[in-house]
Amino acid sequence: MGCLSWLGGIVVFFWILGLIFRIGGGLIHILLVVALIVFIVDMISRKKR
Repeated sequence: MGCLSWLGGIVVFFWILGLIFRIGGGLIHILLVVALIVFIVDMISRKKR
């Protein structure tokens, strides 16, 4: 796995923790969207190789 995939996985993990314990507010949702965009860009660039 690339660095971007690890980063995306970590952000999703903390997003799930934030949903369970009701912490983080709107910031964690913004980070989740960023992680999703990074994951999609990584998948697209991996297919082009």
